[in-house]
Amino acid sequence: MQDEHNLEEKILSQGAEMMVSQGLDEVEKIDINVQSDLFKIVQGQADGVSVTGQGLVIKEGIRVQEIKLQTESIAINPFSAIFGQIEFNEPVNAIARIIVTEVDINHALTSDLIRSQMQNLELDVDGEIVSFEPQKIQVFLPGDGKIECRGKVLLKEMGNTRPLAYTAIVRPRTNSQPAMLESFNCTEGEGISVELVTALMHKVKELMSLPYLKWEDIAFSIKDIKVEIGSLILLVETQVKQIPSSLTVLSP
Repeated sequence: MQDEHNLEEKILSQGAEMMVSQGLDEVEKIDINVQSDLFKIVQGQADGVSVTGQGLVIKEGIRVQEIKLQTESIAINPFSAIFGQIEFNEPVNAIARIIVTEVDINHALTSDLIRSQMQNLELDVDGEIVSFEPQKIQVFLPGDGKIECRGKVLLKEMGNTRPLAYTAIVRPRTNSQPAMLESFNCTEGEGISVELVTALMHKVKELMSLPYLKWEDIAFSIKDIKVEIGSLILLVETQVKQIPSSLTVLSP
């Protein structure tokens, strides 16, 4: 009986691997294990799904070095599951461990998909709206829990627009400490006022303390970030309503 269950899991898993691979631009390795049997699948149930992948290019050059994901029990469409395509009948909770490299982060920051998400940052400084329009950003991962950002923005205040270059060092939120902005220095331009720095600090703290983020039908919360030399290791909790076309890598 166990051999029959293993065969059913293997067939379902291979079908799911084929469907996910077709939705990726590139993939070095993908291993999907559907933890179920034919009887449960017909009833629209599965004990869970695990995903292990390396070198996954999701969309427009956005690359993940490594991902390990495990879902809880799920309710699925039994007809699509038989053909290896997982469609959720209810939102699915999952935990993922994701590794991204410094090179891949900086490549992603130049993609049209990410640049379209980098909207102007508006701040209220003593009743006056000041905005930052991102022009360029680079990320460096020196280790020791630090992330260094170097960028250029267009600063719009009091009816004037001027370029500004900066270097910032942040310590991301972990399960043992809050997010911290360690330093912020202007490297080009006329600098910024103390009032603007204060408003910027408050905004950065607000953004870094958000309980969760959302992308299409995925809500995710970063529970822990470990900064190593040249790479980030993220522990992420997610709730997936449906598999979004632009993030097929996260489908079970």
